[in-house]
Amino acid sequence: MAHCFHPTLLREYDIRGVVGRTLGEADGYAVGRSFGTIMRRSGGSRVAVGYDGRLSSPVLEQAVVKGLQDSGIDAVRIGIGPTPMLYYAEAVLDVDGGIQITGSHNPPDHNGFKLVLQHGAFFGEDIAQLGDMAAAGDWTEGAGKATGIAIMDRYAARLAEGFDGAAWRIGWDAGNGAAGPVVDKLVKLLPGEHHRLFTQIDGNFPHHHPDPTIDANLEDLRALVLSKKLDFGVAFDGDGDRIGVIDGKGRVIRGDQLLGIFAELVLKDCPNATIVADVKASQALFDRVAALGGRPLMWKTGHSLIKSRMKAIGAPLGGEMTGHIFFADDYYGFDDGLYAAVRLIRGLTRLGRSVTALRDEMPAMANTPEIRFPVEESRKFAVVEEVRARLLAAGATIDETDGLRVSTADGWWLLRASNTQDALVVRAEAREVQGLARLIADMDSQLADSGLIRP
Repeated sequence: MAHCFHPTLLREYDIRGVVGRTLGEADGYAVGRSFGTIMRRSGGSRVAVGYDGRLSSPVLEQAVVKGLQDSGIDAVRIGIGPTPMLYYAEAVLDVDGGIQITGSHNPPDHNGFKLVLQHGAFFGEDIAQLGDMAAAGDWTEGAGKATGIAIMDRYAARLAEGFDGAAWRIGWDAGNGAAGPVVDKLVKLLPGEHHRLFTQIDGNFPHHHPDPTIDANLEDLRALVLSKKLDFGVAFDGDGDRIGVIDGKGRVIRGDQLLGIFAELVLKDCPNATIVADVKASQALFDRVAALGGRPLMWKTGHSLIKSRMKAIGAPLGGEMTGHIFFADDYYGFDDGLYAAVRLIRGLTRLGRSVTALRDEMPAMANTPEIRFPVEESRKFAVVEEVRARLLAAGATIDETDGLRVSTADGWWLLRASNTQDALVVRAEAREVQGLARLIADMDSQLADSGLIRP
């Protein structure tokens, strides 16, 4: 037997596709079979398996489990829940790895897999190797067992462990994603007044799509915060590994702004530590970390890439503009939107300021959100290389950590190819509106020279 994955399925830091077009049960089986083979050859024998609330997830979970069993690996099924619950299970159970079936924040008909091997991120060359093994049918044979374990209560208790925060009035929006049942349990363990939205899992996402990086998806939470005069609100993406925050005035706090708050807290206990942020993050964040005595490090976008870099250098905190926050000071180093919410509540007490006051203190920057627009898979990387060549020829100042971050007297703009979608990603930031307009014009001019018009 052998299996060839669709060429767009194997991404840099996880595996994602469109159900019925580029992803199906056979892919789930091959993921389980190949990962199980890797596990056996590295001396492992047990893998935790979880899945999110998408309509296609249960079937894919069954296929993954069958693949693991046929490779000779025992599957420990933790059931439906957010991705960080799977990460937690992999960290505390007697297992050697983990697989979460999840489409994260992508459209409802998308799905995929996030993998962990022996407490470390599984990405890049690891995923490429998995694909090669499947194509060659290079699989071990066996008859592994499948057992179930209920871990959600234990996970919720771990989120609240050591809680030392005050009581706040908080709104919670799970967006009908996999974090909902955990939110229901967590709020019972915390002091304060809690108002919940859409905690019932529904893979149709009937109220709004679970992606807190898009402001329109935060409108229900904003309305709740303002109507009930709450202190702040938190929202999560479809698999619960990202967080969005609304302050008491209804303003969005971006992931990089949130990371600045957490940096102040973490650097109190870990002075001079390195704080890792992705290439899309505001310059205000890097300046803030330096002002607090920390060492800011710009790194590549992607949850697996940030996690592995933090682990390699021993960084206690990292994050992305998109709301992935990674705590490795007194947590496990993986991205967990629910844990980030708890740390925010705890941190407010320690800092002695409200979320609204912290937002008021942030420097006013003129910037765009992360903007994604569709570009064919075969074209997106080529466009970045074309723009790079023209900029270098013109003597531009470019940081190539991940794509092109182009600095000018006005600020910076970014162009990179998405590792999760057939899309290009752009962002720009300046200290004033006029400068932002010039940056956007420069960026759009480069895109036009490559035959693209940004929507």
